[in-house]
Amino acid sequence: MLSAEWTKARTLSSTLWLLAGAIAVTIALSAGVVAATRCTSVGCGDPARVSLTGTYLGQAIVAVLAVLAISDEYSTGMIHLTFTAMPRRVPVLAAKAAVLTALVFAAGVIAVLGSMLAGRLMLPGNGFSDYPSLASGPMLRAAFGTVLYLALIALLSLGLATAVREAAVAIGCVLGLLFLFPLITAFIGGNATLQRHLDQISPMTAGLYIQATTGLRSLPLTPWQGLGVLALWAAGALLLGSLILHWRDA
Repeated sequence: MLSAEWTKARTLSSTLWLLAGAIAVTIALSAGVVAATRCTSVGCGDPARVSLTGTYLGQAIVAVLAVLAISDEYSTGMIHLTFTAMPRRVPVLAAKAAVLTALVFAAGVIAVLGSMLAGRLMLPGNGFSDYPSLASGPMLRAAFGTVLYLALIALLSLGLATAVREAAVAIGCVLGLLFLFPLITAFIGGNATLQRHLDQISPMTAGLYIQATTGLRSLPLTPWQGLGVLALWAAGALLLGSLILHWRDA
């Protein structure tokens, strides 16, 4: 099954273009934000988060890639051939998830390294005189955690796409889930308690705590707890997709 899914993924031109797009967009946006960021009288901010700003846009391309990994087969009717050749549907989804995770992980490593390198080269000249070493524990955690974050976004998207099938609907669901919580948090304004609770369950907000290297005590969750929240969302989406895939006709 893994071999079949790997063949599908590598022979689709959209896979390569979307992976390349995710890398390019992440690095380009990160470099742009890094170049424009200066220290102020308030402080310099978190160097890791500034360097990895491109993740906000790069994750959208990763989500599209993950959705198309299964919705394209439904739109073309190829899913019938897939299930004829491999009648066990849940293992098919597991194979897709494994291949997708490997691809996104590899692309994420390149994107994160490029973004962190841009920050290391430019931020010290913008007033970040105490920019930490990229080999320090917090920076390594932020970098590796961001790669895991992108992989979990892919799995979340794959699970939702399996459940709803239609590419446009699935992409809308994923992006809505990621960005709706921050919008609600910004809208409710002065209710700090409610804002904190929403941040704790938001897949994007909580997941991106993994990038924090400063002000950790002020976060509603620790960095790894935040990534764990996203992992739970991804697991729930995959479980939902697996159940619907198992019980519903292709």
